[in-house]
Amino acid sequence: MPGPIAADQILRVPLLPLLAAQALAVRRSAHLLPEPSGPREGREGRGPRLRLLIAGDSSAAGVGAGTQKQALAGQLLRQLGRHYSVEWRLEAATGQTTRDALERLRRLQGAFDVAVTALGVNDVTRLTTRAQFAARQDEMLRHLTGALGVRRVVMTGVPPMHRFPALPQPLAWVLGRQAARLDQAMQEAAARFPQARHLALHLPDDPALAAPDGYHPSPRAYALWAEAAARIIRDQG
Repeated sequence: MPGPIAADQILRVPLLPLLAAQALAVRRSAHLLPEPSGPREGREGRGPRLRLLIAGDSSAAGVGAGTQKQALAGQLLRQLGRHYSVEWRLEAATGQTTRDALERLRRLQGAFDVAVTALGVNDVTRLTTRAQFAARQDEMLRHLTGALGVRRVVMTGVPPMHRFPALPQPLAWVLGRQAARLDQAMQEAAARFPQARHLALHLPDDPALAAPDGYHPSPRAYALWAEAAARIIRDQG
């Protein structure tokens, strides 16, 4: 049975005109940062073979960094390439929800050992419910561990959107509460699959960790993220 309705879910109805106005203002004033340049597949490092898939939204694609070397993919390769010969592929795009990412992965050929996912922010902004998000995360994990043969999945948690510098109050509060609910659903999905690990990024409140748009990670944040993900991958190995 569904749980009690949270305060933010109740208050978002009378707040709707303000929230809509704030969301429109954020969209109009946002710096439209491009996805970084650079290759999206290749081979790097020395050691045992590791086939790596990175999938998700604009953060997985590296928005906020100038090149893929500064983004999640490049930083992760720098970490893993010290221990493995990494054959990697990046399947990510700005605006992707979990459903979008799953549709993209279903068109992908090949097999992988490890997958790192970054999804949830667009599910929050597209008003995906907790139940819908949980079902889609389950579906994605079944596809990764089934059709794509992934043995280790690092599921990056839904970020705490109430801390995004670009978001004013009360919009930040409402989106932050929904992000927390979806992240809890992701943690529960990860617990149902022995191959999966949930990665909660507890980054400090440091302006240097945000991109100029106040919405995406900076190269420094990508480095911390990659370090945490690589640690999980090595520990699972």
